[in-house]
Amino acid sequence: MIRKVLIILCCSFIAYTQAQDKIILYPKGAEESNELEINESWRDANFLLNVSEARMYSYLTPKQRANGTAVLICPGGGYGGLSTDKEGKKIAEWFNEQGISAFVLYYRMPNGKHEIPLKDAQTALSIIDQNARKWNIDRKKIGIMGFSAGGHLAATVGTHFKNSKERPDFMILAYPVISMEKEITHRGSRENLLGKNPSDKLIELYSNELQVAKDTPPTFIVHAKDDTVVPDDNSKLFYRSLLKNNVRSEILLTQKGGHGFGMEKRGNDSDGWEDKLEAWLKRENLIK
Repeated sequence: MIRKVLIILCCSFIAYTQAQDKIILYPKGAEESNELEINESWRDANFLLNVSEARMYSYLTPKQRANGTAVLICPGGGYGGLSTDKEGKKIAEWFNEQGISAFVLYYRMPNGKHEIPLKDAQTALSIIDQNARKWNIDRKKIGIMGFSAGGHLAATVGTHFKNSKERPDFMILAYPVISMEKEITHRGSRENLLGKNPSDKLIELYSNELQVAKDTPPTFIVHAKDDTVVPDDNSKLFYRSLLKNNVRSEILLTQKGGHGFGMEKRGNDSDGWEDKLEAWLKRENLIK
């Protein structure tokens, strides 16, 4: 009996560790370079700088618990780095608890080359779609989530797709940068993505509140009103555009929370916002 239990635990452990495989997006190398001459390095245990190798890490839900839904997670970091733990690994583990398979995207830092993060995210979604059957994923339930600048990337993916294969099935945006208009954007994110002196056309293109259409995916948004890094006007503008285009959407604006709270508990009304997310996922038939 003890041996049987140990075998089961061992198999579960193996399945779990295998679920965190590193997946290189461009095994033969990307066609374009972000031209960063500084090597990737860790600012601290949670924040990776100067990402130049596009990859993602899979957190696959075991077959017996998988509900078919999958989400690609884009950590924040001002398009200069990635908050890989608080807005990556821990979020993926929460999704696994809901029966959802998750993938944490290490997208390349744009270094002013605005097309690079979008290409990385679209490539990652394509890889998930191509392996959906093997990974016990419903190809009609593959979504994207992003935090801060990663929220801008997720919103870009959800508004700049050119065909149904590039379109995520749902979006989750946490304190996202949405607009590139200098009055409300996050200056560092804008400069890292678009360069120091972007054209009006480029600013408009990446102001995602202006890119919403009727086929934009259903969206859940959370933002704290006291966020002094990325003003909550970003989320409000995007939400209004969603409503205007009759896109199913929900916004949660908390009084306190600041910026970058992830799913950490900070003793304010942002704590537990994931319960609202869980309820929304149920209403969208993404979890049971």
